Amino acid sequence: MKLLVTGGAGYVGSVCAAVLLDRGHEVVVVDNLSTGNRDAVPAQATFIEADIKDVAASVLDGGEFDGVLHFAAQSLVGESVIAPAQYWSGNVVTTIALLDAIRASNTPRLVFSSTAATYGEPDRTPITESMPTAPTNPYGATKLAIDHAITSYADAYGLAATSLRYFNVAGAYRGFGENRVVETHLIPLVLQTALGQREKISVFGTDWPTPDGTAVRDYIHVLDLAEAHILALESAQPSTHRILNLGSGTGFSVREVIDACARVTGLPIAVEDAPRRAGDPAVLIASSERAMAELGWSPVNTDLDVIVRDAWTYLQNLGDRSHAAKSTV
Repeated sequence: MKLLVTGGAGYVGSVCAAVLLDRGHEVVVVDNLSTGNRDAVPAQATFIEADIKDVAASVLDGGEFDGVLHFAAQSLVGESVIAPAQYWSGNVVTTIALLDAIRASNTPRLVFSSTAATYGEPDRTPITESMPTAPTNPYGATKLAIDHAITSYADAYGLAATSLRYFNVAGAYRGFGENRVVETHLIPLVLQTALGQREKISVFGTDWPTPDGTAVRDYIHVLDLAEAHILALESAQPSTHRILNLGSGTGFSVREVIDACARVTGLPIAVEDAPRRAGDPAVLIASSERAMAELGWSPVNTDLDVIVRDAWTYLQNLGDRSHAAKSTV
């Protein structure tokens, strides 16, 4: 297939682009490099440096693409609270422009990078797709709005679409992994602390109703995530918009993640206990039963040490390309 990957210079987008190329697909990446890294774009991909909303129509017109994987987004929860206009424009307005270009070019398939943040603070786990959506920040709200827009485009214009709601993505694939200017994810933060790029890791809340008192989250390996995107493309049906959760179905606490990082690295990790953060649920675990049933997908790399090891190997190999290392200079 010939596929357009938006945001293909970012973490998940670059891994998915690399896996698609490894499977023999033709890949065109569009990324404005506002948060992505040029060296994260696979060498075999055609790269266009631009904002997708400005070039979607020209790129897709006459290109005979078989599908679009849409990763490009503003994705920092805290930033979305203080700069909501940036998120409504960068996420929703941009995606509507892309959807219009998909419609005009008769591109048949779309896979959208959605998020578990659409559920807000659910009162029970595992989280299923039938549970209420109640995002607690503009980031989650914009992703939910896009899900609604995709449903209407599928109904009216015959688009074959899938929204994949990720939980905590981690790990790496070959030379592709997580290298953000602003890092908010636990595993890379802990590993950066082990490397001395951060002074310590803060544990927000040690009195949660969990076995060790720290919050529990569902971690999915980025390679398993990429596999789900390929299966979603292959099984897409016209006039149908599927919304599927992607997680491992297993929860690991903050303490367990820190312990795994210490085991894998063999290095000491400075830890500071801190108060709970407002809005943090005690436990977030996905039910991926619908994805398993509809895609024939199941996560393979579910061992926490494997996820951490792959992320650690990638981080060590970054060298002077690491944004975290540069910030300590």
